[in-house]
Amino acid sequence: MESSLVSRPTGALAAPAFSLEQLRIKRPFWTLFGRTFRVFGPDGAQVMYAKHPMRWRDTFKVFTDDSRTQLLLSIEAHKAIAMNMTYSILDGQTGELVATLRKRGLKSIVRDVWDIVDAGDQPIGLVTEDGNSMLRRFFPILLGKWHVELGGQPVAHVRQSFRFFVKEFELDLGAGRGRCDPRLAIGAALLALTSEISREQR
Repeated sequence: MESSLVSRPTGALAAPAFSLEQLRIKRPFWTLFGRTFRVFGPDGAQVMYAKHPMRWRDTFKVFTDDSRTQLLLSIEAHKAIAMNMTYSILDGQTGELVATLRKRGLKSIVRDVWDIVDAGDQPIGLVTEDGNSMLRRFFPILLGKWHVELGGQPVAHVRQSFRFFVKEFELDLGAGRGRCDPRLAIGAALLALTSEISREQR
């Protein structure tokens, strides 16, 4: 397998966020008019801002900051409603397809799982919710964790940290250094956390 899903162009990939191995993702407990994520580097500086509007067709954008002037990633659903929802992660500067993720509808009732597929629609990896996933459906206070794997090998991990008044998650990309496009790992993490919000609001 190649070290990255796609060739690495200039543009969004040149953003500082994509060179970091440790990121911290934060969102409010409650968001009335869309879902908002802020992403911070190890030094505490904000490096990304993601806005997920409440729309019929699922899509959200990732920018460098709250001004929303530089688009880094666009994550778009292929259909408004489907049992196995499919999402494209697109480079914000070039529009290039970074990766496609397809949610396993029935299996995700008890544990969120996405297949990462290539341009030929062949599975090459997974995004999987770990830990006590079934218990978390009934007791959302339990902390969540997920991992991204390519070719059967973990390349990124997402772990929730306990905080009052904010949801906070650590994204560790160290395991995939040189083997995983960071845009894929970040997009996959945001999809996992968006799925988390959808369950909370049911």
